[in-house]
Amino acid sequence: MECTRFDRNTCRLTHMTRRSFVSAAAVAGGMAVLSGLAACGASPSSSEGEPVSTPNEPIDEVGEATANPGDTSGKVPAVYFVHAVEPAALQAVFDAIGEGLSGKIGVKLSTGEPGGDHYLKADLISGLVSAVGGTIVECNTAYGGGRSSTDAHYQVAADHGFTGIADFQIMDEDGSLSLPVEGGLHLSENLVGTHFSDYDGFLVLSHFKGHAMAGFGGALKNISIGMASREGKLLIHSAGQNRTSWSSAATPDFQESMADACKAVLASQPNMLFVNVMNNLSVDCDCDPSPAPPKMADVGILASADPVALDQACIDLVYASDDDSADLIERIESLDGQHVLEAAEQLGVGSREYELVEI
Repeated sequence: MECTRFDRNTCRLTHMTRRSFVSAAAVAGGMAVLSGLAACGASPSSSEGEPVSTPNEPIDEVGEATANPGDTSGKVPAVYFVHAVEPAALQAVFDAIGEGLSGKIGVKLSTGEPGGDHYLKADLISGLVSAVGGTIVECNTAYGGGRSSTDAHYQVAADHGFTGIADFQIMDEDGSLSLPVEGGLHLSENLVGTHFSDYDGFLVLSHFKGHAMAGFGGALKNISIGMASREGKLLIHSAGQNRTSWSSAATPDFQESMADACKAVLASQPNMLFVNVMNNLSVDCDCDPSPAPPKMADVGILASADPVALDQACIDLVYASDDDSADLIERIESLDGQHVLEAAEQLGVGSREYELVEI
């Protein structure tokens, strides 16, 4: 594995757009490469899969990787990456985290809106779901569509193949459970499905893609909006102002409320591991029944114990791609999509600094 370290002033992405960074980096001498894939801020490493640092702030030395997002010893979380999008690769990148999930495990994913075809397919995930002994879990949507009622949602889960590979549960089929938000930016409580408390831990299995309201969707969206009950979704979208009918807060407030919800979920249940699949990279979410066709080629699968680091790494790989990523970048930047990462880091949900480890 070969990597080139950029000057930290050039690579300080918080001071310029990623699109500008890519142009500046190219002028400065080319993209940093991770086995042929560009990656900002990488440190020299061996061909044996040593960690590669991708921080968002200047640092003097690269810290040793750790998979504990709550660690305060100066270490940065590891994000593991594999190029292939196939069942064996999914299992391998999950195993690389080095932490197991024990007890009754929920596998949180998006079942995908009827009409769309970008959701994670059952044949891709079935092996990993079985390996963790997981029950696939979801919550009903807060908008009209095929998944807004429990009966209809169970039918969609069956139609999309999920009930054929594992037990399946709509976590809010019996209502909401209130989780406190300590020190939140907008929310004082987060409403998840009542059956959230039935599980001893979760594998959060997310399809990374664009999103028409948040800019992008990944692990943070999956544990905030995704784990929220129907009324919890209304609460997040309204930045704490409404739980009975639809109202939309200003985009930054909505994104900050997503971060609030993430904090509440992880404070209540820290036994979670996170996997993002970067395929079918549409500008639209799987909640869209007619998503735009992807223009980017598939990138791979990433996994981490830190959801903030994981989503940040996916964002960085989009910007580092030499494929047709312009539409996805425009979607992210038009909504300042990375603000949710900033807010989540501020709240202690995780770290935007990470070490990318190719396996």
